[in-house]
Amino acid sequence: MEPTAELEALPGTRAALHRLAAHVLGRRRSDVTGRFGLRPAPGGLATPAFGDAGEVVRVCGTVLVVERAGRLHAEPVTTLGRAAEAVGVDLAVPFAVGRDTPPVGDPDEPLDLRPTAVEALAAWWAFGDTLLAELVAGAVGGRAAGGGAAPPGRVVAATVPQLWPEHFDHAGTLTVTAVAGDPVEVEVGASPGDVHEAEPYLYVGPHGPERPGDAAYWNAPFGALLRRSDLLAAPPGERRARALAFLGRGLALAAGAVA
Repeated sequence: MEPTAELEALPGTRAALHRLAAHVLGRRRSDVTGRFGLRPAPGGLATPAFGDAGEVVRVCGTVLVVERAGRLHAEPVTTLGRAAEAVGVDLAVPFAVGRDTPPVGDPDEPLDLRPTAVEALAAWWAFGDTLLAELVAGAVGGRAAGGGAAPPGRVVAATVPQLWPEHFDHAGTLTVTAVAGDPVEVEVGASPGDVHEAEPYLYVGPHGPERPGDAAYWNAPFGALLRRSDLLAAPPGERRARALAFLGRGLALAAGAVA
């Protein structure tokens, strides 16, 4: 998760990988299962295993890999059209992963993937995945003694985190107990950058319109974000703690547990 000039200087890599994620990986999984969520993977991103053949489609650096029924095919990523052909999807068929689905574009245009940028994005998503896991695991150790009600701001339920090919963020929904009323659902994730913020960031996004407490914390239209560059400005040994503190504060604020 070290700073890389490639990641900051090459938004083209992110855009090209986004098109691959939606129109090759997500589309292939959707063709078979009706679902299109993805996962971070070493050096890139991947589908979970799906279908009767236990198929996995992934991008590792600049290589496309298809694992199907115990057989493996790998080739360099060149164009979206060639990747679609290798995986077995038809780009001419209308397909969407949400309102902000990236356009297919020219399927014969070379895709601008730089290995170090892809790997840095993969590391960022994987970092977000470990943070989500730690937030959920923390709920186990923090239950009230004797099996009583969980204190406000405690995670009591969570969805399976996914790398969504629409906004290209890795995220999950955490349900936390509130000071008053029903539990609150909060989206927590790691974005590679988007229309709200050019660089990668961590974020907390309550599902409802309320933004309780500390107004300075809620610094984004959807909630709050912590930029990757701000996190990397901290000493290496303090980055995980700082990231968890940012996310944990967001959950506590959303629950009305702190001011």
